[in-house]
Amino acid sequence: MSTPPLASGPQGPDALRPLLDTVLDALREGGRARGGPLPAGGPEAVAERVADAVGDVLPDDGEPDALRALVAALAEGAADPADPLCAAHLHCPPLAVATAADLAASALNPSLDSWDQAPAASALEAMVTRTLAHTIGLSDAVVTSGGTESNQLALLLAREALGGGTRLVCGANAHHSLPRAAWLLGLPDPVVVPAPNGTLDPAALHDALTRLPRPLVVAATAGTTDAGLIDPLPEIAGLCAAHGARLHIDAAYGGGLAFSDRHREKLAGLERAHTVTLDLHKLGWQPVAAGLLAVARPAELGVLHHHADYLNADDDTEAGYPDLLGRSLRTTRRPDVLKIAVTLKTLGRSGLGSLVDQVCARAREFASLVREHPGFELYDRPEISTVLFRPTGATDDEVADVRRRLLHDGRAVLGRARLDGRLWLKATLLNPHTRPDELAVLLKLVEGTTPR
Repeated sequence: MSTPPLASGPQGPDALRPLLDTVLDALREGGRARGGPLPAGGPEAVAERVADAVGDVLPDDGEPDALRALVAALAEGAADPADPLCAAHLHCPPLAVATAADLAASALNPSLDSWDQAPAASALEAMVTRTLAHTIGLSDAVVTSGGTESNQLALLLAREALGGGTRLVCGANAHHSLPRAAWLLGLPDPVVVPAPNGTLDPAALHDALTRLPRPLVVAATAGTTDAGLIDPLPEIAGLCAAHGARLHIDAAYGGGLAFSDRHREKLAGLERAHTVTLDLHKLGWQPVAAGLLAVARPAELGVLHHHADYLNADDDTEAGYPDLLGRSLRTTRRPDVLKIAVTLKTLGRSGLGSLVDQVCARAREFASLVREHPGFELYDRPEISTVLFRPTGATDDEVADVRRRLLHDGRAVLGRARLDGRLWLKATLLNPHTRPDELAVLLKLVEGTTPR
Protein backbone atom coordinates (compact mmCIF):
# COMPACT_ATOMS: atom_id res chain seq x y z
CA MET A 1 0.00 0.00 0.00
CA SER A 2 1.40 3.40 -0.95
CA THR A 3 1.82 6.13 1.64
CA PRO A 4 -1.61 7.80 2.08
CA PRO A 5 -1.88 11.49 1.22
CA LEU A 6 -2.02 14.24 3.85
CA ALA A 7 -4.76 16.82 4.33
CA SER A 8 -2.41 19.79 4.62
CA GLY A 9 0.57 20.84 2.60
CA PRO A 10 0.65 21.85 -1.09
CA GLN A 11 -1.13 18.67 -2.24
CA GLY A 12 -3.64 18.61 0.63
CA PRO A 13 -6.56 20.30 -1.15
CA ASP A 14 -6.23 18.00 -4.16
CA ALA A 15 -6.16 14.96 -1.89
CA LEU A 16 -9.22 16.13 0.03
CA ARG A 17 -11.44 17.02 -2.91
CA PRO A 18 -12.42 13.48 -4.04
CA LEU A 19 -12.70 12.38 -0.41
CA LEU A 20 -15.16 15.18 0.27
CA ASP A 21 -17.31 13.92 -2.58
CA THR A 22 -17.23 10.47 -0.99
CA VAL A 23 -18.21 11.89 2.39
CA LEU A 24 -21.06 13.98 0.99
CA ASP A 25 -22.42 11.05 -0.99
CA ALA A 26 -22.19 8.82 2.10
CA LEU A 27 -23.99 11.40 4.24
CA ARG A 28 -26.79 11.48 1.69
CA GLU A 29 -26.87 7.67 1.46
CA GLY A 30 -27.01 7.24 5.24
CA GLY A 31 -29.64 9.90 5.70
CA ARG A 32 -31.90 8.29 3.11
CA ALA A 33 -31.49 4.90 4.75
CA ARG A 34 -32.42 6.37 8.14
CA GLY A 35 -35.47 8.07 6.67
CA GLY A 36 -36.30 10.17 9.72
CA PRO A 37 -34.92 12.07 12.70
CA LEU A 38 -33.59 8.95 14.44
CA PRO A 39 -32.75 5.35 13.47
CA ALA A 40 -35.56 2.95 14.26
CA GLY A 41 -35.32 -0.12 16.44
CA GLY A 42 -33.73 1.16 19.63
CA PRO A 43 -30.19 0.75 21.00
CA GLU A 44 -29.69 -2.95 20.23
CA ALA A 45 -30.85 -2.67 16.63
CA VAL A 46 -28.65 0.37 16.00
CA ALA A 47 -25.61 -1.28 17.56
CA GLU A 48 -26.17 -4.38 15.42
CA ARG A 49 -26.38 -2.35 12.21
CA VAL A 50 -23.19 -0.48 13.10
CA ALA A 51 -21.38 -3.73 13.86
CA ASP A 52 -22.49 -5.17 10.51
CA ALA A 53 -21.25 -2.08 8.66
CA VAL A 54 -17.90 -1.95 10.44
CA GLY A 55 -17.01 -5.62 10.52
CA ASP A 56 -13.38 -5.94 11.64
CA VAL A 57 -12.37 -2.65 13.25
CA LEU A 58 -8.66 -3.30 12.69
CA PRO A 59 -8.25 -5.64 9.71
CA ASP A 60 -4.87 -7.00 8.71
CA ASP A 61 -5.15 -5.17 5.41
CA GLY A 62 -6.89 -1.85 4.92
CA GLU A 63 -10.24 -1.49 3.15
CA PRO A 64 -10.38 1.32 0.57
CA ASP A 65 -14.17 1.71 0.98
CA ALA A 66 -13.96 2.32 4.72
CA LEU A 67 -14.60 6.08 4.50
CA ARG A 68 -17.84 5.69 2.56
CA ALA A 69 -19.04 2.70 4.59
CA LEU A 70 -18.44 4.18 8.03
CA VAL A 71 -19.73 7.66 7.24
CA ALA A 72 -22.87 6.13 5.74
CA ALA A 73 -23.31 3.91 8.82
CA LEU A 74 -22.86 6.87 11.15
CA ALA A 75 -25.32 8.97 9.17
CA GLU A 76 -27.89 6.15 9.07
CA GLY A 77 -27.57 5.77 12.84
CA ALA A 78 -27.49 9.47 13.70
CA ALA A 79 -29.95 11.72 15.45
CA ASP A 80 -30.28 14.44 12.82
CA PRO A 81 -30.49 17.83 14.56
CA ALA A 82 -31.63 19.43 11.30
CA ASP A 83 -34.78 17.30 11.20
CA PRO A 84 -37.70 19.36 12.57
CA LEU A 85 -38.87 16.28 14.50
CA CYS A 86 -35.52 16.06 16.32
CA ALA A 87 -36.12 18.49 19.17
CA ALA A 88 -35.01 16.89 22.42
CA HIS A 89 -31.85 18.61 23.51
CA LEU A 90 -29.65 21.68 23.14
CA HIS A 91 -28.28 19.89 20.09
CA CYS A 92 -28.23 22.43 17.29
CA PRO A 93 -28.05 21.83 13.54
CA PRO A 94 -24.69 23.40 12.64
CA LEU A 95 -24.46 26.07 10.00
CA ALA A 96 -22.94 24.93 6.71
CA VAL A 97 -20.45 27.80 6.72
CA ALA A 98 -19.29 26.90 10.25
CA THR A 99 -18.94 23.25 9.31
CA ALA A 100 -16.88 24.16 6.24
CA ALA A 101 -14.62 26.29 8.43
CA ASP A 102 -14.25 23.36 10.81
CA LEU A 103 -12.95 21.27 7.91
CA ALA A 104 -10.24 23.86 7.29
CA ALA A 105 -9.33 23.76 10.98
CA SER A 106 -9.00 19.98 10.83
CA ALA A 107 -6.91 20.08 7.67
CA LEU A 108 -4.50 22.71 8.96
CA ASN A 109 -4.53 21.14 12.45
CA PRO A 110 -3.13 24.04 14.51
CA SER A 111 -2.69 23.31 18.19
CA LEU A 112 -3.18 26.27 20.47
CA ASP A 113 -0.63 25.34 23.10
CA SER A 114 2.25 27.28 21.57
CA TRP A 115 2.52 30.13 19.07
CA ASP A 116 4.79 28.19 16.71
CA GLN A 117 2.03 25.61 16.18
CA ALA A 118 -0.73 28.16 15.60
CA PRO A 119 0.53 31.64 14.63
CA ALA A 120 -2.59 32.98 12.93
CA ALA A 121 -5.02 30.94 15.02
CA SER A 122 -3.65 32.38 18.26
CA ALA A 123 -4.05 35.94 16.97
CA LEU A 124 -7.58 35.18 15.71
CA GLU A 125 -8.57 33.64 19.03
CA ALA A 126 -7.46 36.72 20.96
CA MET A 127 -9.53 38.99 18.70
CA VAL A 128 -12.68 36.86 18.74
CA THR A 129 -12.71 36.13 22.47
CA ARG A 130 -12.38 39.81 23.35
CA THR A 131 -15.17 40.73 20.93
CA LEU A 132 -17.58 38.14 22.33
CA ALA A 133 -16.78 39.15 25.90
CA HIS A 134 -17.44 42.81 25.06
CA THR A 135 -20.76 41.79 23.48
CA ILE A 136 -22.06 40.76 26.91
CA GLY A 137 -20.35 43.57 28.84
CA LEU A 138 -17.27 41.71 30.09
CA SER A 139 -13.58 42.18 29.26
CA ASP A 140 -12.09 38.97 27.88
CA ALA A 141 -12.84 35.29 27.34
CA VAL A 142 -11.11 31.97 26.87
CA VAL A 143 -12.23 29.15 24.60
CA THR A 144 -13.46 25.94 26.26
CA SER A 145 -14.93 22.63 25.18
CA GLY A 146 -18.40 23.67 26.38
CA GLY A 147 -20.51 24.64 29.36
CA THR A 148 -19.15 21.99 31.70
CA GLU A 149 -15.53 23.06 31.27
CA SER A 150 -16.51 26.72 31.47
CA ASN A 151 -18.35 26.18 34.75
CA GLN A 152 -15.42 24.23 36.18
CA LEU A 153 -13.03 26.99 35.16
CA ALA A 154 -15.31 29.65 36.67
CA LEU A 155 -15.24 27.90 40.05
CA LEU A 156 -11.48 27.47 39.79
CA LEU A 157 -11.04 31.22 39.26
CA ALA A 158 -13.40 31.87 42.17
CA ARG A 159 -11.42 29.56 44.45
CA GLU A 160 -8.12 31.17 43.49
CA ALA A 161 -9.53 34.69 43.94
CA LEU A 162 -11.33 34.04 47.23
CA GLY A 163 -9.49 31.13 48.84
CA GLY A 164 -9.81 27.38 49.26
CA GLY A 165 -12.80 27.60 51.60
CA THR A 166 -14.95 29.22 48.92
CA ARG A 167 -18.45 27.77 48.96
CA LEU A 168 -20.77 27.50 45.98
CA VAL A 169 -24.35 28.71 46.36
CA CYS A 170 -26.60 27.72 43.46
CA GLY A 171 -30.24 27.14 42.69
CA ALA A 172 -31.89 23.75 42.56
CA ASN A 173 -32.23 24.51 38.83
CA ALA A 174 -28.46 24.84 38.30
CA HIS A 175 -26.64 22.67 35.77
CA HIS A 176 -25.24 19.44 37.17
CA SER A 177 -21.71 20.44 36.20
CA LEU A 178 -21.58 23.10 38.94
CA PRO A 179 -21.83 20.87 42.04
CA ARG A 180 -19.63 18.38 40.24
CA ALA A 181 -17.02 21.10 39.68
CA ALA A 182 -17.15 21.99 43.37
CA TRP A 183 -16.42 18.33 44.17
CA LEU A 184 -13.57 18.15 41.66
CA LEU A 185 -11.99 21.31 43.08
CA GLY A 186 -12.23 20.15 46.68
CA LEU A 187 -14.65 22.92 47.67
CA PRO A 188 -17.16 22.53 50.53
CA ASP A 189 -20.49 20.94 49.70
CA PRO A 190 -22.60 23.44 47.73
CA VAL A 191 -25.57 25.18 49.30
CA VAL A 192 -28.59 24.57 47.07
CA VAL A 193 -31.21 27.32 47.12
CA PRO A 194 -34.83 26.52 46.21
CA ALA A 195 -36.07 27.25 42.71
CA PRO A 196 -39.81 26.75 43.22
CA ASN A 197 -40.90 27.99 39.80
CA GLY A 198 -37.86 26.73 37.90
CA THR A 199 -35.78 29.81 38.71
CA LEU A 200 -33.65 30.69 41.72
CA ASP A 201 -35.67 32.33 44.52
CA PRO A 202 -34.10 35.71 45.45
CA ALA A 203 -35.62 35.69 48.94
CA ALA A 204 -34.12 32.28 49.67
CA LEU A 205 -30.80 33.45 48.22
CA HIS A 206 -30.86 36.49 50.51
CA ASP A 207 -31.42 34.24 53.53
CA ALA A 208 -28.55 31.97 52.49
CA LEU A 209 -26.14 34.84 51.89
CA THR A 210 -27.08 36.37 55.23
CA ARG A 211 -26.39 33.26 57.31
CA LEU A 212 -23.48 31.64 55.48
CA PRO A 213 -19.84 32.46 56.30
CA ARG A 214 -17.68 34.00 53.58
CA PRO A 215 -16.24 33.49 50.99
CA LEU A 216 -19.13 32.63 48.68
CA VAL A 217 -19.63 32.30 44.95
CA VAL A 218 -23.20 32.38 43.63
CA ALA A 219 -24.04 30.62 40.38
CA ALA A 220 -27.12 31.86 38.52
CA THR A 221 -28.53 30.45 35.29
CA ALA A 222 -29.55 32.19 32.07
CA GLY A 223 -31.29 29.37 30.23
CA THR A 224 -31.91 26.23 32.26
CA THR A 225 -31.48 22.93 30.46
CA ASP A 226 -34.89 21.66 31.49
CA ALA A 227 -37.22 24.56 30.62
CA GLY A 228 -34.97 27.29 29.22
CA LEU A 229 -35.76 29.63 32.11
CA ILE A 230 -33.68 32.64 33.16
CA ASP A 231 -33.02 33.45 36.79
CA PRO A 232 -33.81 37.04 37.96
CA LEU A 233 -30.28 38.20 37.16
CA PRO A 234 -30.53 41.88 38.25
CA GLU A 235 -31.87 40.91 41.68
CA ILE A 236 -29.26 38.20 42.10
CA ALA A 237 -26.46 40.56 41.07
CA GLY A 238 -27.71 43.12 43.57
CA LEU A 239 -27.77 40.56 46.38
CA CYS A 240 -24.25 39.41 45.54
CA ALA A 241 -22.99 43.00 45.61
CA ALA A 242 -24.75 43.70 48.92
CA HIS A 243 -23.38 40.57 50.59
CA GLY A 244 -19.90 40.62 49.08
CA ALA A 245 -20.39 37.39 47.13
CA ARG A 246 -18.83 36.59 43.79
CA LEU A 247 -21.25 36.01 40.88
CA HIS A 248 -20.98 33.46 38.09
CA ILE A 249 -23.73 33.17 35.48
CA ASP A 250 -24.15 30.02 33.44
CA ALA A 251 -25.48 31.38 30.15
CA ALA A 252 -24.50 28.34 28.09
CA TYR A 253 -27.98 28.26 26.57
CA GLY A 254 -29.32 31.79 26.94
CA GLY A 255 -26.13 33.68 26.08
CA GLY A 256 -27.01 33.59 22.39
CA LEU A 257 -29.88 36.00 23.12
CA ALA A 258 -27.24 38.73 23.25
CA PHE A 259 -27.19 38.73 19.44
CA SER A 260 -30.90 39.62 19.25
CA ASP A 261 -32.22 43.17 19.59
CA ARG A 262 -35.61 41.67 20.46
CA HIS A 263 -34.45 39.31 23.22
CA ARG A 264 -31.21 40.84 24.54
CA GLU A 265 -33.00 42.55 27.43
CA LYS A 266 -33.69 39.15 28.97
CA LEU A 267 -29.98 39.04 29.83
CA ALA A 268 -30.00 42.28 31.82
CA GLY A 269 -27.62 41.82 34.73
CA LEU A 270 -25.24 39.56 32.82
CA GLU A 271 -22.68 42.37 32.65
CA ARG A 272 -22.50 42.45 36.47
CA ALA A 273 -21.09 38.92 36.73
CA HIS A 274 -17.46 38.11 37.47
CA THR A 275 -17.60 35.20 35.02
CA VAL A 276 -20.10 34.04 32.39
CA THR A 277 -20.37 30.70 30.61
CA LEU A 278 -21.23 30.89 26.90
CA ASP A 279 -21.78 27.97 24.56
CA LEU A 280 -22.16 28.60 20.83
CA HIS A 281 -22.81 24.96 19.95
CA LYS A 282 -26.25 25.59 21.43
CA LEU A 283 -27.86 28.90 20.45
CA GLY A 284 -25.01 29.72 18.07
CA TRP A 285 -25.32 26.92 15.49
CA GLN A 286 -21.71 25.77 15.71
CA PRO A 287 -20.39 22.23 15.37
CA VAL A 288 -19.27 20.87 18.73
CA ALA A 289 -17.24 22.20 20.47
CA ALA A 290 -17.63 25.97 20.82
CA GLY A 291 -17.65 27.01 24.46
CA LEU A 292 -16.26 30.11 26.15
CA LEU A 293 -15.80 31.53 29.61
CA ALA A 294 -16.00 35.32 29.71
CA VAL A 295 -14.35 37.20 32.58
CA ALA A 296 -14.75 40.69 34.00
CA ARG A 297 -11.17 40.81 35.31
CA PRO A 298 -8.70 39.41 32.78
CA ALA A 299 -5.88 39.49 35.35
CA GLU A 300 -7.61 36.60 37.15
CA LEU A 301 -6.70 34.35 34.24
CA GLY A 302 -3.12 34.64 35.43
CA VAL A 303 -3.75 31.72 37.80
CA LEU A 304 -3.86 29.47 34.73
CA HIS A 305 -0.23 30.23 33.95
CA HIS A 306 1.95 27.15 33.67
CA HIS A 307 5.54 26.92 32.53
CA ALA A 308 6.84 24.25 30.16
CA ASP A 309 10.12 25.29 28.63
CA TYR A 310 9.49 23.58 25.30
CA LEU A 311 6.24 25.52 24.84
CA ASN A 312 6.65 28.89 26.60
CA ALA A 313 10.28 29.45 27.45
CA ASP A 314 10.86 32.69 29.36
CA ASP A 315 13.22 34.12 26.75
CA ASP A 316 10.68 33.43 23.98
CA THR A 317 7.97 35.18 25.98
CA GLU A 318 10.26 38.12 26.69
CA ALA A 319 11.01 38.32 22.96
CA GLY A 320 7.29 38.83 22.25
CA TYR A 321 6.06 35.32 21.45
CA PRO A 322 2.63 34.80 23.09
CA ASP A 323 2.30 32.39 26.02
CA LEU A 324 -0.78 30.30 25.20
CA LEU A 325 -0.64 27.83 28.10
CA GLY A 326 -2.29 30.41 30.32
CA ARG A 327 -5.38 30.49 28.11
CA SER A 328 -6.66 27.04 29.04
CA LEU A 329 -6.33 24.10 31.40
CA ARG A 330 -5.83 21.96 28.32
CA THR A 331 -2.55 21.68 26.43
CA THR A 332 -3.44 20.51 22.91
CA ARG A 333 -6.42 22.55 21.68
CA ARG A 334 -8.17 22.66 18.33
CA PRO A 335 -8.68 26.08 16.70
CA ASP A 336 -12.41 26.02 17.45
CA VAL A 337 -12.31 29.79 17.19
CA LEU A 338 -12.07 29.61 13.37
CA LYS A 339 -15.63 28.38 12.81
CA ILE A 340 -16.89 30.93 15.35
CA ALA A 341 -15.01 33.76 13.63
CA VAL A 342 -16.26 32.72 10.19
CA THR A 343 -19.85 32.63 11.47
CA LEU A 344 -19.62 36.03 13.18
CA LYS A 345 -18.07 37.61 10.10
CA THR A 346 -20.43 35.94 7.60
CA LEU A 347 -23.72 36.55 9.40
CA GLY A 348 -22.93 39.57 11.55
CA ARG A 349 -24.87 40.46 14.67
CA SER A 350 -28.08 40.98 12.71
CA GLY A 351 -27.85 37.61 10.96
CA LEU A 352 -27.27 35.70 14.17
CA GLY A 353 -29.94 37.76 15.89
CA SER A 354 -32.41 36.82 13.16
CA LEU A 355 -31.73 33.11 13.76
CA VAL A 356 -32.31 33.61 17.48
CA ASP A 357 -35.56 35.43 16.78
CA GLN A 358 -36.75 32.67 14.46
CA VAL A 359 -36.26 29.78 16.88
CA CYS A 360 -37.83 31.76 19.72
CA ALA A 361 -40.80 32.48 17.46
CA ARG A 362 -41.11 28.79 16.55
CA ALA A 363 -41.19 27.93 20.24
CA ARG A 364 -44.01 30.39 20.86
CA GLU A 365 -45.94 28.97 17.90
CA PHE A 366 -45.52 25.43 19.18
CA ALA A 367 -46.61 26.51 22.65
CA SER A 368 -49.74 28.03 21.11
CA LEU A 369 -50.54 24.74 19.34
CA VAL A 370 -50.19 22.91 22.64
CA ARG A 371 -52.29 25.45 24.54
CA GLU A 372 -55.10 25.29 22.01
CA HIS A 373 -55.18 21.48 21.91
CA PRO A 374 -57.58 19.89 24.42
CA GLY A 375 -55.43 16.77 24.64
CA PHE A 376 -52.33 18.53 25.96
CA GLU A 377 -51.19 20.64 28.87
CA LEU A 378 -48.58 23.39 28.48
CA TYR A 379 -46.13 24.06 31.32
CA ASP A 380 -45.68 27.76 30.57
CA ARG A 381 -44.91 30.29 27.86
CA PRO A 382 -41.37 29.63 26.58
CA GLU A 383 -38.65 32.01 27.74
CA ILE A 384 -36.21 31.06 24.98
CA SER A 385 -36.88 28.12 22.63
CA THR A 386 -37.84 25.27 24.97
CA VAL A 387 -41.44 24.11 25.33
CA LEU A 388 -42.61 21.72 28.04
CA PHE A 389 -45.89 19.89 27.56
CA ARG A 390 -47.62 16.63 28.43
CA PRO A 391 -50.74 14.71 27.44
CA THR A 392 -53.68 15.76 29.58
CA GLY A 393 -54.42 13.22 32.29
CA ALA A 394 -51.38 11.05 31.57
CA THR A 395 -49.32 9.60 34.38
CA ASP A 396 -45.58 10.18 34.57
CA ASP A 397 -44.98 6.58 33.49
CA GLU A 398 -47.19 7.10 30.45
CA VAL A 399 -45.36 10.34 29.54
CA ALA A 400 -42.02 8.51 29.72
CA ASP A 401 -43.41 5.65 27.64
CA VAL A 402 -44.67 8.03 24.93
CA ARG A 403 -41.19 9.45 24.55
CA ARG A 404 -39.49 6.06 24.40
CA ARG A 405 -41.93 4.70 21.82
CA LEU A 406 -41.25 7.65 19.53
CA LEU A 407 -37.51 7.08 19.99
CA HIS A 408 -37.76 3.34 19.34
CA ASP A 409 -39.75 3.88 16.16
CA GLY A 410 -37.39 6.63 15.00
CA ARG A 411 -40.32 9.00 14.44
CA ALA A 412 -39.48 11.90 16.76
CA VAL A 413 -36.86 12.90 19.32
CA LEU A 414 -38.25 14.65 22.39
CA GLY A 415 -36.57 15.25 25.72
CA ARG A 416 -37.90 14.99 29.25
CA ALA A 417 -37.88 17.32 32.23
CA ARG A 418 -39.24 17.10 35.77
CA LEU A 419 -40.74 20.32 37.13
CA ASP A 420 -43.33 20.91 39.83
CA GLY A 421 -43.08 17.23 40.72
CA ARG A 422 -44.30 16.05 37.32
CA LEU A 423 -42.65 14.67 34.19
CA TRP A 424 -42.95 16.75 31.02
CA LEU A 425 -42.07 16.17 27.40
CA LYS A 426 -39.51 18.71 26.24
CA ALA A 427 -39.23 20.20 22.76
CA THR A 428 -36.11 22.33 22.27
CA LEU A 429 -36.46 24.17 18.97
CA LEU A 430 -33.09 25.18 17.51
CA ASN A 431 -33.71 24.76 13.79
CA PRO A 432 -34.55 28.14 12.22
CA HIS A 433 -35.79 26.36 9.08
CA THR A 434 -38.61 24.58 10.94
CA ARG A 435 -42.04 25.43 9.53
CA PRO A 436 -45.31 25.78 11.47
CA ASP A 437 -46.82 22.75 9.68
CA GLU A 438 -43.88 20.64 10.88
CA LEU A 439 -44.61 21.68 14.43
CA ALA A 440 -48.17 20.45 13.95
CA VAL A 441 -46.81 17.11 12.71
CA LEU A 442 -44.68 16.79 15.85
CA LEU A 443 -47.70 17.35 18.08
CA LYS A 444 -49.75 14.91 16.00
CA LEU A 445 -47.13 12.21 16.42
CA VAL A 446 -47.23 12.62 20.19
CA GLU A 447 -51.01 12.56 20.13
CA GLY A 448 -50.99 9.32 18.16
CA THR A 449 -48.65 7.69 20.67
CA THR A 450 -50.56 8.79 23.78
CA PRO A 451 -52.42 5.97 25.58
CA ARG A 452 -56.18 6.19 25.28
